Amino acid sequence: MKISTRKDVLESILINAQAFLERKDPTNITSHIYLNAEIDIVTIKATDSEIGLEVKSNQFNVDEIGIVTVNGKKLLDIIRTLKDDIIELHTEDNNIIIKQKSTKFKLPTFNHEEYPTFPNIENKAQISLDSMQLIKSLKKIIPAIDINNPKYELNGALIDFKKNETKFVGTDTRRLAIVELENPSENELSLIIPKKAIIEIQKLFLDKIDIYYDENHIIIKNDQFFLFSRLINGKFPDYQRIIPSTTKHSLVIPKKEIIEAMKVISIISQEIKITFENNLITLESLNSDTQEAKTTIDTPISMENSFTLGVNSKYLFDFLSQIDTSDFTMELNEPSLPFVVKSENFLTVIMPILL
Repeated sequence: MKISTRKDVLESILINAQAFLERKDPTNITSHIYLNAEIDIVTIKATDSEIGLEVKSNQFNVDEIGIVTVNGKKLLDIIRTLKDDIIELHTEDNNIIIKQKSTKFKLPTFNHEEYPTFPNIENKAQISLDSMQLIKSLKKIIPAIDINNPKYELNGALIDFKKNETKFVGTDTRRLAIVELENPSENELSLIIPKKAIIEIQKLFLDKIDIYYDENHIIIKNDQFFLFSRLINGKFPDYQRIIPSTTKHSLVIPKKEIIEAMKVISIISQEIKITFENNLITLESLNSDTQEAKTTIDTPISMENSFTLGVNSKYLFDFLSQIDTSDFTMELNEPSLPFVVKSENFLTVIMPILL
């Protein structure tokens, strides 16, 4: 194999590939990227067997076709040290040579025939879902998805397809985030996509995509990228039971003012106390004997009696950062019970801090 390209082209592809590589064991072939140089196109793959990325690029000059694997992190480290100019890569015995003018590196290769195979789209069902709706919906719920939870299904997002709607759900057991779309589906099904895959989907896909799935994998592709991820096998919590069925107080809160007030309080404490009274909201810091922060918001809300709630401000910030409206609705029952914040088709159920 002998190929050449600009530094920025190769560097960009290698940066995208890093999240898909095996990091713990550099002697494993899954720590390598796979390069396949054909006459008109170069295909680069990276996978840790759980998640994988394939990139096709026509921005290479191919002097000799061939296939090779090389450690993905090492190759990126080398490319980053080189100048913004043409880089040449060619194989020599069981090595790959990286050259730029008078600079030369040599890295060992593995047997490319041992590289893991990628799933393909043949005989897989296709999902009918607008790509921008998918990306926006996942972005809204991703802060609520847990990391390293022993209940593995909580480390991913549920996409729940019903006949008349599709729901995106994430929870870390302290809050539950849901986006609801009017997206009729011929088949009712539920898929749990790992958080790692969701993060990469948001980075890579900005335009029209095709989505395929089977019982083990989800595949998302466009003309440039092909991403696959293993699905999480497990039973996602019955999220409908977590949403309060009744509401004692429904308040419309101005977004800008509450964000500014919470920023003031968060200088002292992330945990805050919010008191709702007629035409007034008071925010105070919690859990500090020596420091205090307090501010108020004048806003037209109606309350017969004052209502005080303890909350982790991070959960409110995460919700508010994802909405486009100038205000949002807060639904309250009792200070010790979960409360709801919602805007348009997005809601979050939050567990309060007991005061």
